[in-house]
Amino acid sequence: ATMKPAVEKAKPVFLTKAQREELALQRLEAKRVEQEEKAKIAQTAHNNFITGKTLEDKKREERLAREKEEKERERRVKEESKESKERDHEVKAIHEHYLGGGEKKKRITKPSDKFAKIFQFDWEETDDTSRNDVNPLYNNRVKINALFGRGYIAGVDQKEQRKDSNFLMSLSEKRINEANRYEDTSEILTEEQKRERARAREEAAQEFKRRRIQELSSLDKQVDSKMGSHWSEKALADMTERDWRIFREDFDIRIQGGRATLPLRFWNEANFPPAVVKAIEAAGYEKPSPIQRQAVPIGLSGRDIIGIAETGSGKTCAFLLPLVCYLLRLPKEYIDRVQAQGPLAVIMAPTRELAQQIEEECIKLLKFTNFRTVSVVGGQSIQDQGFTLRNGVEIVIGTPGRMLDCIENNYLVLNQCNYVVLDEADRMIDMGFEPQVVAVLEAMGGLLKDEDEEQAELQLKQNEGAETAKQIFRVTAMFSATMPPAVEQIARTFLRHPVLVRIGDEDSGKNKRIEQRVLFVPEAQKKSKVVEELRRMASSDKVIVFVNSKKQGDNLGRHLDTLGYHSGILHGGRSQDQREETLDQFRSGEVQVLVATDVAARGLDIPDVSHVINFDCPNKIQSYCHRIGRTGRAGKFGTATTFLTEGDTEVMYDLKNYLESTSTPVPSQLAHHAAAQAPVGTRDDKGKLLGTKKDSVQYIS
Repeated sequence: ATMKPAVEKAKPVFLTKAQREELALQRLEAKRVEQEEKAKIAQTAHNNFITGKTLEDKKREERLAREKEEKERERRVKEESKESKERDHEVKAIHEHYLGGGEKKKRITKPSDKFAKIFQFDWEETDDTSRNDVNPLYNNRVKINALFGRGYIAGVDQKEQRKDSNFLMSLSEKRINEANRYEDTSEILTEEQKRERARAREEAAQEFKRRRIQELSSLDKQVDSKMGSHWSEKALADMTERDWRIFREDFDIRIQGGRATLPLRFWNEANFPPAVVKAIEAAGYEKPSPIQRQAVPIGLSGRDIIGIAETGSGKTCAFLLPLVCYLLRLPKEYIDRVQAQGPLAVIMAPTRELAQQIEEECIKLLKFTNFRTVSVVGGQSIQDQGFTLRNGVEIVIGTPGRMLDCIENNYLVLNQCNYVVLDEADRMIDMGFEPQVVAVLEAMGGLLKDEDEEQAELQLKQNEGAETAKQIFRVTAMFSATMPPAVEQIARTFLRHPVLVRIGDEDSGKNKRIEQRVLFVPEAQKKSKVVEELRRMASSDKVIVFVNSKKQGDNLGRHLDTLGYHSGILHGGRSQDQREETLDQFRSGEVQVLVATDVAARGLDIPDVSHVINFDCPNKIQSYCHRIGRTGRAGKFGTATTFLTEGDTEVMYDLKNYLESTSTPVPSQLAHHAAAQAPVGTRDDKGKLLGTKKDSVQYIS
């Protein structure tokens, strides 16, 4: 009985069709009501979103309105307070004006005014109280008579001192009068003898005065000639310290460190051997250049030297002349041993072209000697170079890499090499030759001078009379445009008490004789622009066009050839024979335009280059400096044109500073460019990278 309701409930209920339809309608109605509620909520939310006035927005607006009202109330209170103060001041001023009663401020007396009347004297502050003093020492000052009237006081004009000095004349007259009185009292003379003696004394006194006046006059003339004449008109013995100072200022010579010798005025004062004098005359060197005037005497003295001078200043001759003189002073047994013991001097240069150029200059100076030289560079057969080395040479010129190869392959030994020259030392370091340079220097057999300067001076004197290899100490000459840390490290290691010679001011490496032009040119218009620049030049002008890549150089060279320009291409991808032929053609004028990479930017001496064009702007300012230094050499003027694009941001800051330092107008587009305002990678206080492209000012032409 208890199970019956549950069973009944579990049984399925069968509905009629009408019941089922009624239930379906109820479900649809409930669903419709639910959807209408959702639509209402959505519409309300949509309306609130459109009007922007949600509950939070309304609260925020109310809060802002209250704050605004409070601020307005405070402003009105301040204005009322200000107006009240102004009214009070006005009332007070009117009251004081008509009724008086203003407070009198207490005057504070300064200490200087308070005690001014205590020290009252009979003279003014401007009066000289030392005059008319009762003490005669102040009126009659003691005169110093150095060396009994023959000497002089330092710092005072000698001519003026001679005018005021009568001590010697007075002393002589006094001694003569005393001698005369002694003679008159010691002898008995007749009147005739007395008159004769008086006449002789008068003549002697007149003769003494005449000689003294003549002596003073000749001294004045000598001083005037020494002080007034130019150093070029004086004999070497008459040169004073002041003359040498003026001489160095005239040629902008600055020396630092070491014990520098006096500079060289003329070739005939250097006491060169006859063979060197003939070579100088044959080469047509009329007068020394500034670097030669100071570097040659230092080299002749056997001291180490670091020379820094602008391009085209004659640095090659500055180190070759002392080197040749050094070889001529050596005993004959050293020259006889070169085949077995190796060369006597080594010159290292960064590039093949520079090494061969030094060799050509060296051959000129060795013309009247029996010394031999050879260039050891890449691109040529090492076997042929080794054969020449085994036959014996006195001077070896080469690049560090090939020279080290010759040493490691036993083609070259440096057992008696005591003279080494590093030309363009900073360029060798930049090109990655530091290990090779150090290895070659360590392979040399000569001894380094002592680190103690006094001991090193004694060793220099030993060098003059050396008879054995152990007594000869190494001489190192380093020439560089800059002094990076790696070059300084080499100098500290292998140079002893070097004399640093700079030609020019701190910006001596900056080419101030070159007209620099910077043009903003789109990349696609560079070729047409370079042709436009070439058309402006005379047919006899020599032009170097610098590019950053070998491919760009080949493309530009072919483009210029198709337009009828006689152009040559110079880069590291060409063979040694091709490079030498191109340089010879350019020097002779057969080729007017030389398209080159940075291989031609330093060291090469190509005369009469009138224009340099940077088709591709270098990414370092040092490369820019050396590129434009191919023109304006040896005191001449030149022009350098640089094509700048928006992609050259890395160099813009340094380029702008360089132009300013050489007094060159900076183009407006470069001066206002964002990349020119700070060095690459600089960030501001917030960490933002400066000089980005979005900060640039775009110029539309």
